[in-house]
Amino acid sequence: MDIVLNIIDQWWEAFLGLPWVKIGIACLIFLVVFIFRKVFTRYIFKIVMRFAQKSPASFFTNMLTSFEKPVRFFIGVLGVYLALLYLPIPPESMGVINTIYRSIVIAVIGWGLFNFSSTSSNLFHRFSHKMEDGADSMVIPFLSKLTRFVIVLLTITVVAYEWGYDINGLVAGLGLGGLAVALAAQETLSNFLGGVIIVTERPFKSGDWIETPTVEGMVEDISFRSTEVRTFADSLVTVPNKILASEAITNWSEMSVRRVMFTVGVEYGTPPAKIETVVQRVDEMLRDHKDVDNELILVRFSEMSDSSYDIFIYFFTKSTAWQEWYRVKEEINLTVIRILEEEGVSAAFPSRSLYVEKIPEEWKGMEREKRESNEE
Repeated sequence: MDIVLNIIDQWWEAFLGLPWVKIGIACLIFLVVFIFRKVFTRYIFKIVMRFAQKSPASFFTNMLTSFEKPVRFFIGVLGVYLALLYLPIPPESMGVINTIYRSIVIAVIGWGLFNFSSTSSNLFHRFSHKMEDGADSMVIPFLSKLTRFVIVLLTITVVAYEWGYDINGLVAGLGLGGLAVALAAQETLSNFLGGVIIVTERPFKSGDWIETPTVEGMVEDISFRSTEVRTFADSLVTVPNKILASEAITNWSEMSVRRVMFTVGVEYGTPPAKIETVVQRVDEMLRDHKDVDNELILVRFSEMSDSSYDIFIYFFTKSTAWQEWYRVKEEINLTVIRILEEEGVSAAFPSRSLYVEKIPEEWKGMEREKRESNEE
């Protein structure tokens, strides 16, 4: 603190000892640069932007927009620096001024690059177009944040180097600090790495219907810490990415068709000809149905179970939407019932037959004698 006060006292004494003419010229230099700053902002920059916008590539336009405020600030700093250069300031004080000026230049460059990487459509514009729809909603913001962090870290490091700090010690300190943070936040890092796996492998995206041992529902939001899933009970479940990355994930939204499978049981005693007719009619009905995929249709008399002859029905609907799938399934179920009624075939229900045999007369006598002895 004393050193700073001594420097201020030296500058103030030197300032009082300067001729007023030099002070006036220095102020005039600052005023000219300040006016140029106004002209640059209102006219020159707008003209350059107008020509840049006519270019098919948006890279140059985005770069100019990102550096607009940093350049405007730098011009003001440049005016102050040029004015100070005109004044006969002592060399030791001028060394501090030069260090401050170089630090500001580094900070201005870092500021512009930070702005340029803030919007994913700027720095990663071409990269995002190469990705599938919806995939850049996670990757691009992450890369943007990572780039901004690196820019801030490099800017601070270079400025520290300008002021004479030992960068090697700083880097070593950052390494030890990073190790300590990693040990203290293993769970967070595990979730982060799980998010990276989900982003790179893309087993699902927002809006997909997924099923895991932990949760089933529609994916609403994906971050690098957790994934939000809206269940069919309309509850919102937040699942850490560490868990999702280690589980088997079924993405039902990737179905091209949707399966229907059930068994129709008919009563024992139904003539084989009737069963063959029902099987044939159901198969034809499914193949002629406009909402049924014809690639794989199975209608077969499969087995004789405990209480019925079983007809196995297996097919796929063209629509994978849940409501539409249920509508088609209902329509086909009703048609199958009508076919059974038209053919005079009754559907079976679980039943069990009990056969009671006649009790021998000698058993009746033995039972009667036993009862009489108990009464005595």
